[in-house]
Formats: sequence, C-alpha cells, structure tokens
Amino acid sequence: MFNAAEMSEIPLTSSVSKGCFVFKSASKKRKRHVGVEVLPSLHQLNKKVLDSLAEFIKKHGLGCSSDNWRQRARETPTAALMLGVNVPDHAMTFRSLCNLLQDSVTPFVVSVHAKECAAVKLLIQKVLEQLMGRGVSVDEEQEDDTALLQRTQCTISALCQWYKTVTKSLPVVVIFKDFEAFNSQVLQDFILICSRYTQELPFIFIFGIATSPSAIQHRLPHSVSSLLCIEVFHSLSRTQHLASVFDKLILNSQFPFKLSSRVIQVLVGIFLYHDFSVQNFVKGLQFSMLEHFKSQPLSMLCCQKQEALLSAKTLSKKNVERIRHLPSFMRYVETQEPQEQVQLLTNDEHVKVTLLFHNKLHVSCIEKNLWETEEYDSALQLLRILAKDELVAALRKCAEILKSTKILQNVLQQLEDFIGRLEALEGVSSEDSSGNGIISGKMEYQRTDLFQLQKTLLEKESRRTKRMNPYEVLRSQVIEFIDSLVREYLTPAELQPLNEVCYYSSSGVLRQRLNVTPRTSIQAALSHPFYYLQNESLKTDAGTISSAAPDLCIVYKLHLECGRLINLYDWLEAFLTVMSAAEDQDTNSEECGKYDSLKHARFIQAVSEMEFLGFIKSTKQKTDHVARLTWGGC
Repeated sequence: MFNAAEMSEIPLTSSVSKGCFVFKSASKKRKRHVGVEVLPSLHQLNKKVLDSLAEFIKKHGLGCSSDNWRQRARETPTAALMLGVNVPDHAMTFRSLCNLLQDSVTPFVVSVHAKECAAVKLLIQKVLEQLMGRGVSVDEEQEDDTALLQRTQCTISALCQWYKTVTKSLPVVVIFKDFEAFNSQVLQDFILICSRYTQELPFIFIFGIATSPSAIQHRLPHSVSSLLCIEVFHSLSRTQHLASVFDKLILNSQFPFKLSSRVIQVLVGIFLYHDFSVQNFVKGLQFSMLEHFKSQPLSMLCCQKQEALLSAKTLSKKNVERIRHLPSFMRYVETQEPQEQVQLLTNDEHVKVTLLFHNKLHVSCIEKNLWETEEYDSALQLLRILAKDELVAALRKCAEILKSTKILQNVLQQLEDFIGRLEALEGVSSEDSSGNGIISGKMEYQRTDLFQLQKTLLEKESRRTKRMNPYEVLRSQVIEFIDSLVREYLTPAELQPLNEVCYYSSSGVLRQRLNVTPRTSIQAALSHPFYYLQNESLKTDAGTISSAAPDLCIVYKLHLECGRLINLYDWLEAFLTVMSAAEDQDTNSEECGKYDSLKHARFIQAVSEMEFLGFIKSTKQKTDHVARLTWGGC
C-alpha cells in the first residue's frame, strides 16, 4: 500500500496488459517542481514575503522553549499569509514556500487542501502520511503490516512517538492552503488536539487566506483562536506583480516580441475582471507569442540581431517578397518618391538596407498618437516653466541614453548643441529663467466688466511674449525640437513599417482562446457542427436542419423552435421526420410515421444528453412535457 507522497513519484507505464509492476523506492531527496523556474520574475516578487515567513519559523520554531513571544505554553505560532483572491497563483506561491522551508528551516513541512480533509481524521491522516511516509519504502512482504499500521495509528500520539525517534529540535509546519474552504469544526478539533501536544511537538501553522484576516475570527471561536499566536504577512498586490511583468517582458528592449494595444487590452481585461492571476497573464503572453510565430512566417526576423538581418540566409529572396506583400510595407512605399518606389519594389538589396526595425515603444504610443494625450500636454507645460539648470539636467539625461544606445547620432549632436548654448547664457536670474517673472507696473484696481478684463490680460500676455529674454527664446526652441522628435519617431505601432513582424495583433483569436465561454461553445457546436467536425455534408443554410447531423444537434435545433414547455411526442415526430429525409422516404407516407425502436432509442438518448447539458428539465406541470431552460442562440 503506497501513501500519497509515494504515489506521486511512481512512474507511469505504457503497457496495455494486466500485470504486476515493481518500482524501487525513490531517493530521500525530493524532486522540485519546475513551476517556479517557468516564472522567475514572479518568484522574485514573492521572495520578500517568503523570506519573512522563513525568519518567522526560525524565530519561533528553533529553540521554542526559551521564546518570550509565547504568552502561554499551549499557544501555537501561526502565520496568516494574505495572498489575495488570485487563487490560480496560490499553488505556485505555496510550492516556493515549501521548497524554501525544506531547504533552509525544516524538512517537516506539510501542506493540506480542504477538499482532502472533510473530517478531522482525514486531516490527521494527511499530516501523518506526508511526515511519516517520507523516504519509507514498502516491500511486498511488509505491505499488509504497514497498511494495518496506518489504519490503526493515525493519531497525533503516534506522530509524537515517531518524532522522538527522528529529532527533537526541528519544527513541524502545517500549511492550510485554502483556509476559508476548510470546515470550521475540522479546524477547531485539529487545533485543540495539537494544542495538547505543544510540549512534545513544536507545531507551527500557516493559514493561506484569500480574503482578509477577519476570516480567522469567522472560522474559529475565541476559545480556539486564543490558543494561537497569530502574525499577519501580506504579499504584494497583484497590480504590483503585473507592473513588474510589463517592465520585464513587454517593455523590455531585449524581448523582441511585442503586443498591439488591442491584445494588451484583452489580457489586462481578463486579469482585472476574471481572476487577477499574474500566472494566467503570463500564459496569455506565451500563447500570443506561439500564435504569432506560427501565423507570421517573417516573425523570426524580430529575433535576429541587426548585423544578421542583412545576411542572405536570413533575408532570402522569398522573405524579401513576403516583406513586399506586408500591408505596412506597401503603405511605406506609397509615401516615397517614384524613384524610391521603383527601387523598393525591384531591388532586393535596396530593401535589405532600408529595413526599419525598432526595439522599444511605450504602451501609450502603441494605442494612439502620443502627442494627442493629456499626459503629453502636461509634460510640455512642465518643460515651459523649467529653470535653466533643470532643463540642462534633463537634456543631459537624454544625451546619456542616446550615447548608450548608439542610435540617432544626429539627434545627439543637436542635443549637445542645445546644452552648450544653454550653458553659455550668462546673467539670467532664477526668476527670469523660470519664466514666471511679473510685469512691472502697478495694478490699478477699478470696476470693469468681463470683456474689458479679458482684453487687458491678452494685451499683457502679448507684451510679455514680445519681451522674451534669451533663455525663454532658447527654451522654446528646445521644446519645439523635442516635440518634432516625438511626432517623427513615436508614431503608433500600426503605422510603423514591418509592424506585423514584431507585433501580435490578433486580439480576436486571443479572446477566443483565453476568455472561453462554455455555453457559447456548446451552442456553436450544436447549431453548427460543421465548425468542429469539418464535414462537408454538415453544411446547411440558415434556418435548415441537416439530416446528416448528429442526433443531439438535430434534437437541439428542433427544441429551439419550441416554447417554454416542449411536448415530447411532438418532439419525437419532428425528429422522425428529419430522420426520414435522410433515408429519402416520403414524409407523407405511412412508413414515415411508423414506430421504429432504434430511432426511438436514439431520440431518448439525445433528450437525455440535452438534460445532462442543462438545456431542459423534467416538469410536473403537464404530462409528457419537459421545460426549456435556455433562451437565445450563440
């Protein structure tokens, strides 16, 4: 008899015959799950809270007899880990926590699910299986004795006897992965039982909570919660995790694959309105990348280095022809001079030289023109009030970025020229350089109407514009230069040449694959079986029923023509009529309506499947009738 830990490590066999298979016991070194390595960025984000939990267990587990943190000897250290409602990410977090604790604190770590522990006896059995069953090999001669031992000694006292033979200093950590899902009485009984053995077994509990710390008060009465010394740990919010994914993957210049604005909206919408799962968000990115490289033959170009793009192997004649057929490249050719158009359409080498690739583009630029956003207007207004030192510092940062990337060298020269001219200005006071100086003269306070006030302010503004100092003139030139750069280089991705190579824009396919609605898929399959089966005989016009369709599809389409209550006899007659058309029988002949046991059985089976799928249910309102439960097609 194998326990749960051993069953997970037994290899699968491909034999189809019956027989006995003997497997050697696994080594004591536990295999690590690979889920953490798949998403290293998420693991790093959880590292802080996991390290805090490890320190908490070290503090209250090692040398617990001298710990002043406990108020009474029967109190059990408990960590309330607040993970949020993103349940799909919890499994990865707990795997990381178990691996960390077993490597650095204690090998005695148990994790339990509520669905496996409907009773306190099952909960204790799970704890003993994961602790006492670690590294134990079961021989055929000892199988019956071990099974009897597990059935008769699934108690905490048996665990105490085993613990004394193993160690006396390492804590025993029990992780409740889904605390809110556990039965309250099961939790209470288990905590009460464990509290009686605190001197013999150094238990430490970890509650995985998705809602709030008040869940502990709702699940446990004061008589039980008073036996716990609880400390709350908060993981990072899901929005912080998502922002990190954007920085490390989507906005990373070393990650050549990019997403269009609609695809980003689909992924973020699923994240915000479905599960808040960062892991599922990354899976959506992976699916988008696979779909892009599958559907776009030129997608491998975005993974090539700049010096490799001009090689004959990468840009073969076939690939150049594919480039010429891209809609974005055709739009680019239309904007060129006639001679340049001829070269781009006929000279392959000229196409290779003039290819435009870009590495990084902000999400705001992907969706629409950046200069049409409110944020851009606010940035320009800020530049218009910067003092000379602040403007020079900002321009120096831009120059340093251009030097490190070694692109746009002509822009770099112009920036350095502006910096030199700004530093050459002398005798500009801080008040004048900020552009906020006031016009001299006394304000005459007099009663005036709104029109006269507006006219006065416009006149003063015009006088101020005419009297701009040298710094303000140069600052305006700098702002105009920056604005021209933004309008030239930060155009939306859809307008960039060869955007199809690097950008994935099939938001409809992504929504269909990730944001699946089961009812819509079932209705589509029953209404249009050709969509899934790809059988030419199943093609039908709108409003018609194919006699070659599966029985379930025929019954489903017939039930759409009925009202709230469906007469089973009329339903059967309509089904037989459709089946007679498949056999080329006259629908008005006597043979058509004759009882056929085989067709009757097929109809009953199809109706049963309709009930199983939730489209109909039995009713007592009328004899031989069923009630329809769904309305509206796909």
